[in-house]
Amino acid sequence: MTNHKILLVDDDQNLLEMLFSIFKRAGYTNLLTAASGAQALRVWRDEQPNLIVLDVMMPDMDGFAVLKEIRRTSRVPVLMLTARGEAEDRIEGLEIGHIHDYLAKPFLPKELLLRVGAILSRAYPEQNKTVELAGATVDMTNAEVWKHGEKQTLTAKEMQLFEKLYQNAGRIVTTGILCETICGEFWQGYESTLSTHIRHLREKIEINPADPRYVKVVWGQGYKFEREVHS
Repeated sequence: MTNHKILLVDDDQNLLEMLFSIFKRAGYTNLLTAASGAQALRVWRDEQPNLIVLDVMMPDMDGFAVLKEIRRTSRVPVLMLTARGEAEDRIEGLEIGHIHDYLAKPFLPKELLLRVGAILSRAYPEQNKTVELAGATVDMTNAEVWKHGEKQTLTAKEMQLFEKLYQNAGRIVTTGILCETICGEFWQGYESTLSTHIRHLREKIEINPADPRYVKVVWGQGYKFEREVHS
């Protein structure tokens, strides 16, 4: 999911940098930015992003003018950021057609990420995805683990942790990022609970949870998923 190419468009440079940081910290690796409507159209034509986060209020060409031009040839998913009256924007968007979602400013980073994730899931449905581990199979679509011929269900938080670690296999994911992944931006004080979720995840996916082969702790920093395991 996080490999999808996303174009972020806003004429407010501070907000644009904040958007970029939100997505980068969430694990999105293919981000494009544009600071005006005209620039957004150029980037869209050149890069063909999978999704556009598009501000409505821009001085040279507002978001709806950009959307109207895009809709001449493309049905790329678009999430509109608006500071104006929501009803007014929805009506104008309906007239243009094919708006996937709206989000009013100011917004919470977690809500933005949830909405974008939902749009991407609908627009680009993934085939059933499984991860084969030594002694266990993780079904990421259904949040299930098959181990010793028995099925176990991953909790929502265990699934979020596994996805974050697996997507960053071979790289350290800090304790702060993992805490934020499962409880949002106000995660301070959640570190001990994170350890409990990690322990439960290991019990479900590891051959020997006391000597984990996959979910490794990196003391003082966080955790790392070891994709390649050598005997």
